[in-house]
Amino acid sequence: MAAAAAAAAAAPIPEAWPELELAERERRRELLLTGPGLEQRVRAAGGRLPPRLFTLPLLHYLEVSGCGSLREPGPGLAQGLPQLHSLVLRRNALGPGLSPELGPLPALRVLDLSGNALEALPPGQGLGPAEPPGLPQLQSLNLSGNRLRELPADLARCAPRLQTLNLTGNRLDSFPAALFRPGALPLLSELAAADNCLRELSPDIAHLASLKTLDLSNNQLSEVPAELADCPKLKEVNFRGNKLTDRRLEKMVRGCQTRSILEYLRAGGRGGGRGGGKAHGPEKDEARRRRRERRRRESGEAEDEEVGDAGRMLLRVLHVSESPAPLTVRVSPTVRDVRPFIVGAIVRGLDLQTGNALRRLLTSQTKLHEELCEKRTAATIATHDLRAVRGPLLYDTRPPQDLKIVPLGRREVKAKDLVRQLQLEAEEHRKQKKRQNVSGLHRYLHLLDGKESYPCLVDAEGDVISFPPVTNSEKTKIKKTTSDLFLEVTSATSLQICKEIMDALVLKMAEINKYTLENKEDGSVSDTEADALSGQLPEPSANTSADKAGNASLVVEQVRVVDEEGRLRVVYPSKTDLGLAAPHVTVIR
Repeated sequence: MAAAAAAAAAAPIPEAWPELELAERERRRELLLTGPGLEQRVRAAGGRLPPRLFTLPLLHYLEVSGCGSLREPGPGLAQGLPQLHSLVLRRNALGPGLSPELGPLPALRVLDLSGNALEALPPGQGLGPAEPPGLPQLQSLNLSGNRLRELPADLARCAPRLQTLNLTGNRLDSFPAALFRPGALPLLSELAAADNCLRELSPDIAHLASLKTLDLSNNQLSEVPAELADCPKLKEVNFRGNKLTDRRLEKMVRGCQTRSILEYLRAGGRGGGRGGGKAHGPEKDEARRRRRERRRRESGEAEDEEVGDAGRMLLRVLHVSESPAPLTVRVSPTVRDVRPFIVGAIVRGLDLQTGNALRRLLTSQTKLHEELCEKRTAATIATHDLRAVRGPLLYDTRPPQDLKIVPLGRREVKAKDLVRQLQLEAEEHRKQKKRQNVSGLHRYLHLLDGKESYPCLVDAEGDVISFPPVTNSEKTKIKKTTSDLFLEVTSATSLQICKEIMDALVLKMAEINKYTLENKEDGSVSDTEADALSGQLPEPSANTSADKAGNASLVVEQVRVVDEEGRLRVVYPSKTDLGLAAPHVTVIR
C-alpha cells in the first residue's frame, strides 16, 4: 500500500495547457503558443506538441515559436487539423527531419519553418506526400535559417501552387532539377536562396514563367546562365557576394539595376551558359524572342484586346523621380523576427466627400482583411491621410511598455496597456452578446501574444502612426476631406503577399472613385461612422462635406522601402505590379 502510494507520488503530473482549454471552449480559429513557460511543458511532452492540440479541428492559424525544446511536431497534426490555413513553427529546434511528415494538409496556404535545425526533408520525414500532393494549396514556404543541404526532389509535386519560396541561410549547393522542369511551379514569383553554398544555377530556371524576384546573394556562383533573361516577368535579381568570372557582370550586380543585368545577359554577355561572351546571330535572337513570347502567353501575360476608353478606370503611376517630395520608408533590422515585410504607396485624387465613398472604402478594407489578408494573419492594411504624414518614415519595433500611440478615437496610451484594455473589452463584449467568439478588432489581438516587441511605423516627428496589426494613429486618420492617402501593407509571411494585397486595395479604390463620380449620392457617412466601421471607438467630430469636381483617374505614386543603409528593398508600384488589372482598368506608367 505504501509502495503504491510512493509510486503514485513519483509519477509525473501532466502539464496543464490552459491555452488549449480556452481555444476549445471558445471554438477559436487562431492559436499562438509562445513564451518562457512553453519550454518546460514541451519538454515534459517529449519534445513534441501535446496531442490535445490536435483535437481542435476548427483551427485555421497555429503558431508555436521560440521553443528550444520542440524537436518535432508529433503525430496527429495532419489528421487533427484539416482546416489549417497557416502553420508557423519558427525559431524552435525542429530537426534533423520531420517525423512524421507534416502533410497531407489540404487547406494549408502558409508554412513557416524558419530558424530551426532541419538538415533534410526526405520522403516520410518531410513536408508531405507528392502523389497526390500533400500541400495542394500552399502558397508561401519559409525554410530559411535551417541546415538543409538539399531540397526534396518532389517539392514541386508536393506543393504545385507555391508562389513564395524562402531558402535563405541554409547549406544548399544546388537546386533539384525537378524544381525547374517546365510547368513544375507555374505560380512561383519569389525565390530567395541567399547565404547558401550554391555553385551553379541551371539554365532551366527560365521555365519559371511567373518568377519576379530572385535573390541568390552570398553564394559560390561563378556564372549566371544567359537563359535567366528569358524569364518573362523577372524584375528583381540579386547576385551580390558571389565570385563571378565575368568581371563586367560582377561589377554590374554590385551597382546596376536588374534591367541592365538582364539586357547584358540577353545580348550575349559572358554571364555563363550559352553565348560564352559571343554575340548571338539573328537566328538565335529570333528563337529567343519566340520563346519569351510563348512563355508570356503561357503565363497569361498576353495583352488583352483593346476596349474603348469609355467606362475605363485610369491609374497613372508617378515614378519616384517625378515626385517633388518622394516618401521613403526605412526598415530597421529589428523587424526581421517580428513582422519583416512592408510595402507602401501613395494614392492621389480620391473623392471621399461625395455620397458614401468613405463608407465604401472602409468596408472594402474590412473585407480585404477578412479574405485576402486571412483575418490579418497573412497581412494587415493601414490607410493614412497623406497631409498628416511627416516623412521619411521608420518601420521599427519597440517593447510593449515603450511603444506609445494615440489610437483612433482614444487618448495616448502604451501599447501594452492598449492591448490589455482591448482584451478586457473583447471578453466583456463576448459575455454581453453571449457569443462563443470575440468580434471586430479584438479577433486579432492573439497575434501579439508572447511578442517581446511590437512593430510600428514612426514618422519624422517621432510619432507612431501605425501599430500593426492593431490600429492606426488619430494623427493620420482619413476623413471625408481626405483626397491623398498613404497606404501601407505589412506581413509576417512574405513580400509578395504585401504586393498582391496592395494591388487589390488600389484597384478597389479606383472602382470606388469611378462609381462615386458616376453616381452622385445624397447620403454620406460621417467621420464618426467611419471610426465605427474601422472597429475603433467613435470620437465626436464635425461632418464637413463639400462638393468637389472629380477626375476619373487616380495617381499612384511610388514609395521606396530601404534598409538601414539606404539600399533599396522594394518600390511599389514597380513595373510588375498592378499587372493583373481588370480589363476595364488602364494603368499608365
